[in-house]
Amino acid sequence: MIPGTVWGATEAEREAPLPCDDRQPGGLQADRAISVDAPPTLVYAWLCQLRVAPYSYDLLDNFGKRSPRRRDPMLTELVVGQRFMSQFELVSFVLGRHITLVSGKVCVTYAVRPEGTGTRLLVRIRCGAPRLVAVTLALGDLLMMRKQLLTLKELAEAEYHTAPADSPGPPER
Repeated sequence: MIPGTVWGATEAEREAPLPCDDRQPGGLQADRAISVDAPPTLVYAWLCQLRVAPYSYDLLDNFGKRSPRRRDPMLTELVVGQRFMSQFELVSFVLGRHITLVSGKVCVTYAVRPEGTGTRLLVRIRCGAPRLVAVTLALGDLLMMRKQLLTLKELAEAEYHTAPADSPGPPER
């Protein structure tokens, strides 16, 4: 396994097909995954927030502007061609299931899967750049994507666990 190509993803998750595989066949594949204690619909809604901010190291990848900590429900209204994180274009999506983004020779699918009472958030990057460039990008992406996934997990779980009693919040435990 090439360093930087896997973080949190199981072997089964690395082998499962995702939409980015067809859009950018071949090249380097990098998989990231994290479990989130919130329902898939809420995790997906937080993924849609990537339209306006990267949710990673804001000083580095958002010009120092803090990624929003409150979710905008209007951002779940997706249309192919929309911009995400300023540099990616939405090329496909299935509401509540996945979004697939492209920027140059990089294609990324973010997918949500039910996992017990929560969600498994999977991300696959396919990079068609020359191998040395792709490996270098994967190493840098590992740092940024890890932070992004941890931030999205934190925000989704915080919203889920603090939902008012009259809204669909956490189940009785």
